[in-house]
Amino acid sequence: MMVDPNAPFFRQLWVRVVCVVLPLAWAGLELWTGNAFWAILFGAAGLYLALALFVWRRPET
Repeated sequence: MMVDPNAPFFRQLWVRVVCVVLPLAWAGLELWTGNAFWAILFGAAGLYLALALFVWRRPET
């Protein structure tokens, strides 16, 4: 896995949200300016982070 979703850095919800929203927003900007390659790259990174930080993450006990 490229990102450890259980690392202490990702404990706060707002950190996880920002880490997902920023690459997706950048993908939207790249798509808007006509750079499809970078839009796909940042979109994939955002989707991967969303899966890792919200789906695959084990809740703390």
